[in-house]
Amino acid sequence: MTEHHDVPGPSELVYTPRPSWGPAFFAAGLALAICGIFASFLVPSWVYAIIGIVVLLAALRNLVSGTVHDFFRLPKRQKVRGAVLPAASLHSARRDG
Repeated sequence: MTEHHDVPGPSELVYTPRPSWGPAFFAAGLALAICGIFASFLVPSWVYAIIGIVVLLAALRNLVSGTVHDFFRLPKRQKVRGAVLPAASLHSARRDG
């Protein structure tokens, strides 16, 4: 087996988003807003709903601004060095039965 020492670098890079607490706070705010409709434990139910909606909107703002920031930090262009695939027709294997 021959060894190839001229392996090119990656042509396309993968950029992962930063970790965020936004989805967890969004879920908690949504749960508080929904529970605020039905639950009245120690305080009136509308207090839970308002707190849930405030947390929900703050988390949504965090998610959207983080997404916009992650989008604009990406490079505008990448060098494309794709491999040319041979043109071949696909055939299913014959079954002898």
